[in-house]
Amino acid sequence: MKYISLPAMLIAGSLFVSSCESKNNEKIAELEQKISELEQTQSSQTAPPSNVQSVAKIDASTLGKFDFKETEFDFGTIDQGKVVEHEFKFTNNGQSPLVISNVQASCGCTTPAWSKTPVKPGEDGFIKVKFNSANKSGAQSPTVTITANTSPSITRVKLKGTVNTNSTASNAVGPVKR
Repeated sequence: MKYISLPAMLIAGSLFVSSCESKNNEKIAELEQKISELEQTQSSQTAPPSNVQSVAKIDASTLGKFDFKETEFDFGTIDQGKVVEHEFKFTNNGQSPLVISNVQASCGCTTPAWSKTPVKPGEDGFIKVKFNSANKSGAQSPTVTITANTSPSITRVKLKGTVNTNSTASNAVGPVKR
């Protein structure tokens, strides 16, 4: 009799375990359904998270606007060691004061200067560029990059020309050791 009750207990135990597994599977399915619903609800919300800063789109027509008389200056052919200076003049044809935040030359041979105060609509400003041809030879085209409250925010002006190497300057270095 003891042997008969043992298989009966095993059968009853397996039925209990299988009913627990089916209950767990039902709970898992319910939880997965709830997660899916939450994900759909969150993705359909249009409000950004609270830690995101809102950024307003800027209307380009209300910004300052460069109107350069020229954006490229050809200084021709010069001898090595000469300094060329040119002033790029512009008018602000925008609706807001034009503020130049940075002016950067493409190389150390070029030095920019610019209107430091805001240029009001209709007024003129300048970008002054000095190019030092020392240790330069051949075709040159230094560029100056201007960052301002314009659209686009980057504007470039350029010098171009040719630097002749002085043959007397190369001989002035001194005698060559033999």
